Amino acid sequence: MEAAYDIDPGSFTPRVNEMMDFNMWTWNARVFPGIDPLPLRAGDRVRIRFGNLTMTNRPIYLHGYSFEVAGTDGGWIPSSARWPEVTVDVAAGQMRAIEFTANRPGDWAFHCHKSHHTMNAMGHQVPNLIGVPQKDLAKRINKLVPDYTAMGSTGGSMGAMEMPLPENTLPMMTGNGPFGALEIGGMFTVVKVREGLGRNDYRDPGWFRHPKGTVAIECTGDSPDS
Repeated sequence: MEAAYDIDPGSFTPRVNEMMDFNMWTWNARVFPGIDPLPLRAGDRVRIRFGNLTMTNRPIYLHGYSFEVAGTDGGWIPSSARWPEVTVDVAAGQMRAIEFTANRPGDWAFHCHKSHHTMNAMGHQVPNLIGVPQKDLAKRINKLVPDYTAMGSTGGSMGAMEMPLPENTLPMMTGNGPFGALEIGGMFTVVKVREGLGRNDYRDPGWFRHPKGTVAIECTGDSPDS
């Protein structure tokens, strides 16, 4: 179930009358990395259903697979009328169901395709500081706010930034994967397709172990012979 909450950093009560300017985008009232992964047994036929309780559409995207749109608010779609997708757009108040065969072992990102819906605790009153030199400004601000961190002038890694947060507030992007920081929040999880899982075994199997020679590595020195 997809929902969203406008909760000012440090506060405990959402603004229940806010319709659009939400800053916590959730699945089943949880945000990544607090959202459980979806372990799937390789070869199984999988059905996932979405219900959108927010006031904006939700384009849900699955990496590594195409799927069939199998159900709508009006009921199940006959097999002959289904269509292939990699993204299904779930409008406000709608339900959608998708189906696919889990035939590609690995870890596959599964998330909303609106980038700000895969973030947490976003402020909406921050001025645009791109191109503004902040080095001297940050020094002066640090005298008043010792933990202040300048951001937004030259880009960089949001997930690698660490600073104290107000009580009851989540980082904008967080989480770690097998290759480092994932830098994701909100409506995001990982579909984990594995050989040999037991039926109805939904325990997290850990990160996928890539077969030797299937992961890109840094090339240094002379190129090897073809």
